[in-house]
Amino acid sequence: MTDSIDEAVRRHELALHELSVGRLSQALEACVDAVAKLEQASGHESLDVAVALNTLGRIREGLSEYSAAESDFERAWMIVAGSDSDDESMVTLRARTLGDRARLRRIQGRLPEAEHCYLQAMEMLRDGSLDLDILRNELAVVYKYAARFDEAEALYRQSLESVEAGLGPAHPEAATIWHNLGGLEHARGRYAEGEVYARRSVSIREAAMGADHPAVAADVAALAALVHEQGRLDEAETLYRRAVAIFETAREQNAYELAVNYNNLGALHYAREQWCEAEGYYMRALGLKEGLFGPDHPDIAMTLHNLAVLNADRGRNDEARVLYQRALAIFEDRLGPEHPKTRTCRRELTELGRGPEGWASSTSSSVHP
Repeated sequence: MTDSIDEAVRRHELALHELSVGRLSQALEACVDAVAKLEQASGHESLDVAVALNTLGRIREGLSEYSAAESDFERAWMIVAGSDSDDESMVTLRARTLGDRARLRRIQGRLPEAEHCYLQAMEMLRDGSLDLDILRNELAVVYKYAARFDEAEALYRQSLESVEAGLGPAHPEAATIWHNLGGLEHARGRYAEGEVYARRSVSIREAAMGADHPAVAADVAALAALVHEQGRLDEAETLYRRAVAIFETAREQNAYELAVNYNNLGALHYAREQWCEAEGYYMRALGLKEGLFGPDHPDIAMTLHNLAVLNADRGRNDEARVLYQRALAIFEDRLGPEHPKTRTCRRELTELGRGPEGWASSTSSSVHP
């Protein structure tokens, strides 16, 4: 029995290593094997199984297998929630498991559920722990998407102060928070301020991970979006294409990032009035997003909105109306009737109904931060 457990532990450690270096297919194979061996050796409800299930969920999340990841995280939660232990390691495991469940819900666009899980997890942890800083940062992302910008900034600043004090200002976790602060300023429309933060995240992460790491590509893409919004389209395109080239080396695990950048390249070509190129990129983004999330995710509504704007500008009002209506239904359901994206979409649909003379000249395509 001891030999079986030792082999399961080795397989789990291998899975963690493969996950850390981005070899997700190899990580998946090792982790599935580790879970099976642990279940056989320790039983289906052991805490070792819960730890391995959390790892398996993160691997599947990285592969965009969100339904399978959710099942893994839910199984892990059922195990740790049922434990009678309240020692520090057990409390930390519960909080991390809740954080995994919360993150997946945020990715799926289930923002109220994500907030609930994050708050529940944060209540379990003491101030000064890295786990708490990570949860604060991730909850702030939820608040940004919900347009609760001041709450998001307060959490980001709190996390950044703690991370820089504990890990140093050049740590990749600090880069993550600078990246997110840039995204927040993008959402607020304060693009020049956001650019400063985004450049800082790129600089820190490049120094820590190298120029071709996918996390650096995500930082570069966020910087591109901020440069784009300031009208520096050639510079933005160079940055977008740098990010896409990195993401396309591992398309399966970077499908969402590719969808974001295809959407943004579509918006860039729209700004240049290159309609065919814009539509092509939007359709590529839409296809990837629908494959990842199904038909009713807020990110899908963003690209549907962009296609509606494009069709309206080309005089294809019937097609535009259908796209606006579909986007508006998703925004209202997922973000609420008063969210800025919902209000913008509703206004533009109303203006479209008034004919060409009512179409707003301020209408533009949405860029992902």
